[in-house]
Order: sequence, then C-alpha cells, then structure tokens
Amino acid sequence: MKFEVTATARKTQGTGASRRLRRAGRVPAIVYGGNEPPITIELDHNTVFHQLKHEAFHASILTLEVDGSKEQVLLRDVQMHPWKPLVLHLDFQRVDPNAKIHMKVPLHFVGADVAPGVKLAGGNITHVMNEAEVLCLPKDLPEFIEVDLSGLQAGHSLHLSEIKLPAGVEFVELRHGNDAAVASCVVPRGAAEEAAEGTQA
Repeated sequence: MKFEVTATARKTQGTGASRRLRRAGRVPAIVYGGNEPPITIELDHNTVFHQLKHEAFHASILTLEVDGSKEQVLLRDVQMHPWKPLVLHLDFQRVDPNAKIHMKVPLHFVGADVAPGVKLAGGNITHVMNEAEVLCLPKDLPEFIEVDLSGLQAGHSLHLSEIKLPAGVEFVELRHGNDAAVASCVVPRGAAEEAAEGTQA
C-alpha cells in the first residue's frame, strides 16, 4: 500500500504556535535525517488521523510532499493526547535508498486453527510477539511478515529462525544471537487431563 502525506513548512515555532495549529485542525511535525537539516512542518489533522489507523502506515516508506517537493520518509514517532482522539506531534525520518533501515514490522499469524496442538490436543495459541524489528533496504521493507502456525505442536513454541522472510530482510534479534519465541501452543490443564484419560481408556 502506498501512502502520500501532504504538508506545508511551518513558519512559527514554540509551544504557543503548536497550540494554535492544533486549534486550527493542524498537526505540528518534524522531518529529520539524511544530508538535509531538520525542517518543521504541519499537516491536516483529520487526514493524518485516518492514515494512522492503517497498520501499514506505521511500517511503510511514505511519500511526504512539502510545498510541492516530495521525499521518501518513515514515520518514527507519534504523540497522541492521553485521552482525546487527538494527534499532538509526528516525527518523520528521511530515507536513504542505499542505506539499510531498522523498522518494526507487524506479524500476521495464519494457520492457528489447523495446528496439531490446537486441533488434536485442544491447545491455545499464545502470541509472544505481535511485531518484530527487521533490517533491510527501504525497497525491501515488507508491510507485514506472515507467520505460519499450521505445524505448531502442543507444548512447543515457534521461533524467529523458523519464520520465512522475504528476500533481503533479516530479523535484528537473530543478528544479535537471540532466537526469540514468537508464538507458543499451551494446553490448558483440563484439556491435558482429558487427553491423558482418553489415552488410558
């Protein structure tokens, strides 16, 4: 999914200026990184609020247009109001197409309903992680990573090393020697006892 973010350069700085922007339905933001100096910008609140609801918006290369000039960026930070549906501030980082980036990518789990641990042993799948940090070139960044649970046995876990990744993408944790568990199949005590009784019968 391609996302375009339209913004204008911000001419005023400071807390008071940011408050006035928000009252006018605008969101203050900053763009940094690359060989260019940081610039402060403003965006339409309602537009960006709805874009933030898309999972892929948080893990995609975005096209940011500022006063007619376009560049590729990543969304690096979102500040929300503690209880109101209000975006307070956004941070964008410029993307160098030739430099690898670290990015948290959502995990999409499939095949849980046919996993032997669920189907045969009455187990429950527990998601230990819902996102994982990857390292790749911007062009290879996936919107999400599919995790196949169809072979998961009761009492077992699925680890990062067992997940098939798109070409050019690697897990940061594995680079550091940590083959973390992503999901596990736990059999409730009652179900385990019933299964044992069935075996004895």
